[in-house]
Amino acid sequence: MQSNFMLKVEDAKLPDIQKALKGASIQVKSIVEVFKEGGTDKGNEEPPKE
Repeated sequence: MQSNFMLKVEDAKLPDIQKALKGASIQVKSIVEVFKEGGTDKGNEEPPKE
C-alpha cells in the first residue's frame, strides 16, 4: 500500500527526517521540499510594500 503525506517540521533538516523515518521502519520513496518559511533563504521573502 502506498500513501502520501505532507509534513511540516520545525528545527529539522532532510537527513534528520530520513533517519527518523528509517528508525521507525518506514520505507520512504521520496521527500520533496515544497516550501521553506523564514530563515535566510532570499527566494521566499515577500517584496517590500510601498
